Amino acid sequence: MSSGTPAEDIEILLQSGYRYALSLTHNSTRAEDILQDAWYAVLHAGGPHNKPYIFQAIRSRFINQYKRDLLVPLVPLDDINEEDYSTYDTPFHHQTYNDDALEQALSSLRTAEREALYLTAVEGYTAQEVAELTSQPRGTILSMLHRSRVKIRKYYQTIDTDTAP
Repeated sequence: MSSGTPAEDIEILLQSGYRYALSLTHNSTRAEDILQDAWYAVLHAGGPHNKPYIFQAIRSRFINQYKRDLLVPLVPLDDINEEDYSTYDTPFHHQTYNDDALEQALSSLRTAEREALYLTAVEGYTAQEVAELTSQPRGTILSMLHRSRVKIRKYYQTIDTDTAP
């Protein structure tokens, strides 16, 4: 990772970790929380500061949180006034999506499909590397990638059909 100073390398690693967490959670606040927990665990364990290690820590925390969410039902709080929370700002609020259709298409994917697609398309990992990172067979990863691309393609075809004159 030695592209610059150690601080720059850490910043690049954390930004990459945030994007990965966001691809799993599809929620910026949850992604920030998972990244923070994972980074704390990496520092506390004295683990290596590299993508595979931090990605595994992020994935582990995401899975744990998912399982916990299944056990503890969340009740929506409709009475909360948004003005009370307007002063809170996070460092990643500048993250916006340029294409709402792509956001909707990605939302239609299962988490595992979104994860595999993110790791190959954005992070540049091969199917074999993704398989090793996620502890799944290579064939499963290839199937998920194929299904993800088909779903996104169908989503865009549906949009094109709906907007045709």
